[in-house]
Amino acid sequence: MNLPTELRCIEHQRHLSPARDELKCDSGCRVPVIRGIPRFVDSSNYAAGFGLQWNKFRKTQLDSYTGTTLSRDRLTRTVGGELEVLNGRSVLEVGCGAGRFTEVMLAADARVFACDLSTAVEANYLNCGDHPNYFVCQADALKLPVAPHSFDFVVCLGVIQHTPWPEDTIAALASYVRPGGTLVIDHYPPEYPVTTSRALIRWALLKLPPRVAQVLAFALARLLLPIHRLTWNNLRGMGRVRQWLSRISPLVDHYGMFPIGNDLLAEWTILDTHDTLTDYYKHLRSEAQIEECLRLCGFSRVQVWRGGNGVEARAS
Repeated sequence: MNLPTELRCIEHQRHLSPARDELKCDSGCRVPVIRGIPRFVDSSNYAAGFGLQWNKFRKTQLDSYTGTTLSRDRLTRTVGGELEVLNGRSVLEVGCGAGRFTEVMLAADARVFACDLSTAVEANYLNCGDHPNYFVCQADALKLPVAPHSFDFVVCLGVIQHTPWPEDTIAALASYVRPGGTLVIDHYPPEYPVTTSRALIRWALLKLPPRVAQVLAFALARLLLPIHRLTWNNLRGMGRVRQWLSRISPLVDHYGMFPIGNDLLAEWTILDTHDTLTDYYKHLRSEAQIEECLRLCGFSRVQVWRGGNGVEARAS
């Protein structure tokens, strides 16, 4: 296991060294290493559903699997238009999921320290673990095992809206950026489509254990998917039917949004339906709120715009 120079124990901020099936510091901290991944948190937490999701759909959103540049394009836009800026730089990826952005950053010759609160780190490790500039651990964004202000880039995409309090998460992320470094984030906007059917089903599923909620969300998505697929053609009037379905159906239908085939589109639809129906937290923030938070964190150069999941931002 290649341990990055930024890695520290959480309690003492001391360097960690490998031992048998664990990492330890000279002040007594011991961190279990399970299936090749250091675990700084227990897997029973509010993000457990995401871990189940990404281990089920380990490759679904990887550019290397879809044959597209969807993840690359989104990352390129958020970091500033050129992935070359990541070449040789240290990158902390918070909320790495299965690795859709991890693999792009590694391909850009970044040195990536990936982390996630959930067992999604296992999918990430399987997808990216053979790269020499890669490290992954399971840890909490609010209390990461890293030296403060030590990364050239901190990247957190598709994550902050799902944490208990977005402003606290952004402040924690800011504390990992070195002076002169860059923070890249996004967030759901105020008009994120929380329809009545999605809100009611989500309310019911969140009362259940994550594994049960996953089974039910997948079953519902597979039940509704054939109805939606009937509208995935250019027959007259189908556009109107799709609009009607988008208002009453809980299914997250991406038809016409991504340049992928219908079979893969169906896979994305099931994945994102589970995502939107089982996320424990779903916060919404405007551009002005995100910009204000970033400036309060001490960033002097802040750019906020609409794109991707809704609101994207880059700050230095």
